[in-house]
Formats: sequence, C-alpha cells, structure tokens
Amino acid sequence: MRLANKIAIVSGAGSGFGRGIATRFAAEGARVVVNDIHEPHGRETADALGAAARFCAGNVACDRDVKRLVDCALAEFGGLTTVVNNAGTTHRNQPMLDVTEEEFDRIYAVNVKSLYLTARHAVPYFCEQGGGVFITIASTAGVRPRPGLTWYNGSKGAAIVTSRSMAAELARDNIRVNIINPVAGETAMLADFMGEDTPERRAQFIATIPLGRLSLPSDVATAAVFFASDEAAFITGACLEVDGGRCI
Repeated sequence: MRLANKIAIVSGAGSGFGRGIATRFAAEGARVVVNDIHEPHGRETADALGAAARFCAGNVACDRDVKRLVDCALAEFGGLTTVVNNAGTTHRNQPMLDVTEEEFDRIYAVNVKSLYLTARHAVPYFCEQGGGVFITIASTAGVRPRPGLTWYNGSKGAAIVTSRSMAAELARDNIRVNIINPVAGETAMLADFMGEDTPERRAQFIATIPLGRLSLPSDVATAAVFFASDEAAFITGACLEVDGGRCI
C-alpha cells in the first residue's frame, strides 16, 4: 500500500474531488480525517471508509475549526503527515462586476485563507516531527482563466503562488508543498462554472479539453496519492495539471 502509515486531513471530502481523494487514500492504507462544512455529506464519506476515517465538521476559513481538524488527527490517529487543501467554492459564471462583495470575500476565504490557517496549525507539528506534506487542489482556472469566472480564477492563481512560496520557505524543514490543477469536473460546482448545466454548455466546455471529457474525482485522487507518497519525496513546488490537455 502506497500510503501505509500516513495520516491525512482531506478538506471538503463530503463530495466530489475530496471524497475521491479520501477514498483512495484509505484504500492505499492511510488513515483519514474527513472534513466538510456539510455534516451529512462528510459523515457519509467517513462512514463508507469505516475504521480508516474520522469525520470532523468545520469551516476551513475559520481558525478555530482548522485547529480542531489538526487536533482531531492527533487525538484520533496519533499524528499527521499530510494535509490536502481541497475545499473550495466559486461564484456563478457571470460578468465580473455582477459578483457581490460577499461572494468575493467567501471565495478568497475558502480558497486562499484556508491555506494560511492549515499552515498555521500543521506546520509547527510538521517541524517537530521532521517533515510533512501539503497538497493544494487548485485549478486550471489559475493557469488558463475562462471569462465569467474572474474572481474565482484569481483566487486559484493566488492559491498556486501561495503554495509554491510555501514550498520554497518550508523545504528546509522537509515540508513538501505541491499543487494539483484539475480542469472542470463532475462535481457540485460544475453548474456554477458553466453558468448552466445543459448539454450545449457541456459540449462547449469539453471542446476546450483535448482528451475530450471532464475530469473525474479518480483522476485527481491518483495525482494526490502520488504527491502524498514517499515516491514524491524529492518533489516540492510542483504544479500538476490534471486537465486532459486543457493547459497545452
């Protein structure tokens, strides 16, 4: 098993990419703290994984909740090796000036501030134990932005640069930080990305992806397993596009 003896926090694991990552991590031998702000979905994921998982509800934009996530990993599993910053949110595809200030603040809180908070609470522990891993689930939106998603695109660009800067600063402590950039996928946010989920809009989005389909949770989970494993021990600050060629 590629993740035997690993202990991971996966945020936003109640559905979509996060559920796919948590499920694969458990299958590869990791123990997983499943986090989601939506308690029924999060518990559903954790229950499906059995003894390998514990559910911890919380908002990744809230300092108190993020501290509780780290405390949960230490209390329930006796350690922490990996933090997967997967939780994310967006605004509906629309002209940039139609997005409200409240929506803007929420997007940056969830997509960017969460990186600060997980670092604040996990880095001291990682330093004490001699290393650790952060994996940021960003987006091709931060590399090749689409019109109509300007503030979301900006938040993912910020997440990418922040994560790479973390990689440079934390390398001396043997803390690796890598980024996965999925293209639009079969998740709850898809309709917001497209503006509306119709066969015509799907066709338009898929037409921009050379391999001819949207991303799947299993695609992102495969990349996350690699970054969390000892196979990636000499890789930090990397951005891996899991995008079917979208960013070519």
